[in-house]
Parts: sequence; C-alpha cells; structure tokens
Amino acid sequence: MPGATLAFGARSPLKPVCQKRPMLSNPMKLAGPRLDEVRWIDLPSNRDDRGVLTSIESQRDVPFPIERIFYMHHVISDRGGHAHMDTDQLVVSLAGDFEMELCDGKASATYRMDDPTRGLYVPRMLFIKIRGMSSDTVCLVLASTHYDISRSVRTWEDYLQVLHPEGV
Repeated sequence: MPGATLAFGARSPLKPVCQKRPMLSNPMKLAGPRLDEVRWIDLPSNRDDRGVLTSIESQRDVPFPIERIFYMHHVISDRGGHAHMDTDQLVVSLAGDFEMELCDGKASATYRMDDPTRGLYVPRMLFIKIRGMSSDTVCLVLASTHYDISRSVRTWEDYLQVLHPEGV
C-alpha cells in the first residue's frame, strides 16, 4: 500500500483517513474494524552530510492528535495479541525490523516494518500481532488516546465475541 510520498523536507497536512469514530463505553456498539483503512505514511525527512532527521507533528504528519507515545525495545518474544477499542496508532520501526499482522475478524494482512522514515497507520479495533523482532529493534508507537487496559480486547476469542456478540 503506497503512502503519500513527500520530498525530503516537504510538509503537507494530512487529511484524516477515516471519519472520526467516537469513544464509546459499550464495545458492542463500536464501528466495525476496517483493514482497508490501514496505510503507510511517509514521514518528512531531511538528509544532509550529517545524516537524516525525521520529524513527526501531530495532526500534520499523523491523522490524529497524539495523546501517548511509547516504544518497545529489547523485546524477547512476540507482542500484541490485542485490539484497541478506541485508539488509532502510527507504528514506526526506528531500528531493526519486525512483522506486524493486522486482522479485522475476516481478513488479515502482514506488513514488514523496517524503515524509520515511514509509519503504518493502524485504526482502532484491528487485532494486532507483532512478531520476529530482531534484537536491535526499537518500535515507536504514537497513539490517539491515553492508555486504559479496560479499552482493549486482550484475546482473539474475546475479539471475535465483541465483533459478533450473537455468536461466531
């Protein structure tokens, strides 16, 4: 999936990739996950004889306001295995590489994360699996909400139940 390519140093405001979905207290009323909303976002980078500087600005380079930033490093086993009910994310491999599998309950897609100048936009309610992190991997995640474990679905079985409360 190609992202919007910008020349080194160019900046162009991003349009939201989907309609803003409200935060709901009842997960049974959540809008269905949309695997087709996943996309690459090229991050503005400036290269000179000293190296490369890549910057990220909330709601300019990322299609949501950034409320939380975290990163994973020195990971020794697979990560993920959950879905966020109301959190959109941009995931960037700052160093090393790994695979990210995203699933909407019907279809899945796997993305190779290995470029610090582009991120993968992951909308809410997609089940995330991260695997194959190399020992030098640093994975940066920009999130649209503050962390609240009660707003995530922690197992595949629970995820399917939230998507299909009438039975799978």
